[in-house]
This record gives sequence, structure tokens and C-alpha cells, in this order.
Amino acid sequence: MGATRRFVAIASKEVRQLRRDRLTLGMIFGIPVLQLMLFGYAIQQEVRHLQAGVVDFANTHASRELLERAQASQVVDLVARAQSVDELLSWIRAGRIAVGIVVPRDFERRLERGDRPVAQLLVDASDPIQLAAARGLLALPVVHFRGNPRGPPVPVLEVRPYYNPERRTEVQIVPGLIGVILTMTMVLFTAVAIVRERERGNLELLITTPVKTPELMAGKLAPYVVIGLIQTTVVLLVGRAVFRVPVRGSYLDLYLGALVFISATLCLGLLISTLSQTQFQAFQLSFFTFLPQILLSGFMFPFDAMPWPA
Repeated sequence: MGATRRFVAIASKEVRQLRRDRLTLGMIFGIPVLQLMLFGYAIQQEVRHLQAGVVDFANTHASRELLERAQASQVVDLVARAQSVDELLSWIRAGRIAVGIVVPRDFERRLERGDRPVAQLLVDASDPIQLAAARGLLALPVVHFRGNPRGPPVPVLEVRPYYNPERRTEVQIVPGLIGVILTMTMVLFTAVAIVRERERGNLELLITTPVKTPELMAGKLAPYVVIGLIQTTVVLLVGRAVFRVPVRGSYLDLYLGALVFISATLCLGLLISTLSQTQFQAFQLSFFTFLPQILLSGFMFPFDAMPWPA
């Protein structure tokens, strides 16, 4: 009986402490609801409605029917029409579209002969999931397309993958890890560091000094900016040495983008530190933000697979 009373007393004390901690109580209900909403509505394994552009050199009834069937498949949404292949490729390079459909001038002749694909699919293959979804258009039915009766089946469309012709997953995963690692470390480090200073009483001592608030915040954040840039460099070096993922483009642009991203994550860490009274609460809130950030970042699931609000 004595052991039971002691057990009940400790459990009751823990329940009362949880009831007073509104942040923890909110996360008990908030995390399951957030996960249900994310996985139920925002996260879709079946990728559809990829943003696509078109250049139709044939401009015939049959070519327009091909494009209508592509739209009806729901694999792509035809959102723009280009005047040339170069313009289509520039849109893919800029991230405006993920797929380009090129209908050649000899489209009708290809239909009649049936010995080669009738059109081309230009796909941003930097995300393998995106490429796999676009390949669903290969079985697109086209009126009058006979194929080659004397040879193997001829696909309706020819796929040309860009930026990742070898279809290597590392090309998408390794650069994406820069954002994931910076998110997890910068937010957590900043949130915990500020709260730790408050718990130890150092923050109040610093406030009483001639140091101004912007100077204090800048001085606290500056080391973490350097740490973030070092982490970016480590990921790039290891990615190149181990996974053979090169950087095609300007290193200056890459590091400027990383600097802006680091600044944003540090600001989020500061926000969490102002809402937290203890380091444990800072840990809780930091991990609470990691799930939607990573799942909705496009790192694991393409943006085009998500509904517009997400």
C-alpha cells in the first residue's frame, strides 16, 4: 500500500505539472493533428499536376488532341506556351515549369509512319520523383498512332531528362540536405542558446550594460552564421567527394542564398526563444517546427503533388 501511495503521489504531481505547462499540453494535441493534416491533405505519394509548358510547331488538329489528352491525364497542367525550344528550356531552368512538351513540325508524318516517337518530353530530372511521374505520359493514347508492327512497341513520347540524366537520387538528396541540416541546427542552437542565457541570469546582466539590444542580438547570432556557412561547405565537399555531386553554377550565388536561408532560420530560433521559458520548451518548439518545414519544403515530396494551400 505504501508503494502504491508513493506511485500515485508522483504520478499526480507529474499530471499537475503537465497541466500547468500549457506549451507541452498544446503539443500533446497539436502534434497528432498537425501530422494528420500534413499526411492526409498535403503529402501525396502520387504526383500529379506537374507544371508544364508547350511548344507546338505542328499546330494541327492531331497535335492539339495530343496536348488535350496530356492535360486530361492530370499528370501535367499545361500552363504556358513557348515560341521555341530554347524558351521552354529557359522556363525549366528557372523553375517555372517542370515538364516541357515539344511537338515537331513533322508530327503528322510521324503519326502515319509509326516508327518513332511523335513528340518529346523535356523533364527537370533533378527530382527523380518528378521524372517518374512525367514518364506516366509515355503510355498516352494518340489517335492514328500505329507503332511499328514489325518491331518492338514504339513509345508515343520520347523523354529527355535534364540536370540529372543518370537519374541519380543523390543529385537531389545531397543539395537538399543543406537546407535540412541548417534548419535543424540553426533553429535549435539559437533557441536554446538564448533561453540558456535567460535561465542563468546572464541575459539580464547583459541588458544592464551599455550594449544595445540590436548589438546584443547580432553578437549572439554572428557565430551561428559562420557555423551555418561551415556546415554548407562540409555538405558540398562530402557530396562531391563521396557522392560525386558537382556544383554547376556560381558558388557566390549559392553562398548568398545559404546566407539568406541561415538568417531566416536564426530569426525563427529567436522567435522560439522568446516564446520559451526553459530549454526543454525550446527543444519542444524547435522539433515541433521541423516536421512541417521538412515535409513541405519540397525535399521529400514535390511541390506539385501538394494542394495549393500547402
